[in-house]
Amino acid sequence: MMHIDRSERVFFIASAVLLVVFALAIGISGFVYGIQVPQPFAKVNPVTIADPEKSDFPTFALPAAERIRELAPGRYEVYVLAQMWKFSPGSVNYGEPSIKIPAGSQVTFYFTSRDVQHGLKIVSADGGRHTNVNMMILPGEISRLTATFDEPGTYHMICHEYCGAAHQTMYGVLEVVNQ
Repeated sequence: MMHIDRSERVFFIASAVLLVVFALAIGISGFVYGIQVPQPFAKVNPVTIADPEKSDFPTFALPAAERIRELAPGRYEVYVLAQMWKFSPGSVNYGEPSIKIPAGSQVTFYFTSRDVQHGLKIVSADGGRHTNVNMMILPGEISRLTATFDEPGTYHMICHEYCGAAHQTMYGVLEVVNQ
């Protein structure tokens, strides 16, 4: 039988216990707190995504205001096209309409990029409300994520992946309004 020093044995046991604790933390956060890992919803051609005649997914070729859809009372879907340096719809600083939804609504976001990799994090403008919306937006893929916005207020969609010279201007506005 091989001899293992007492301090090494304690280290191995502590490492195994930490692995179990980390696995439990991931399981609990996924099931109890509703944290979800965004999965690619579909593949698209980023060159033709905004062309209504050639697009694989023509919803992204609609005017920005028509990409915010009410499916049923309290259920919405929003198709956001990211490109240097704006989210469409949402980038009010580039003339895009803000995304407006009633408080308590469940929103399914569909994101894709026309040019480079972007990131997305949705945070409240005043820092008082938090969301768990945080994802990567890749050209050639449509990412889908569902979130519920219970608290009225203004939220910012922030690009957190460097995407070029005017990256700091890439943010969008999501307004959650009382019904």
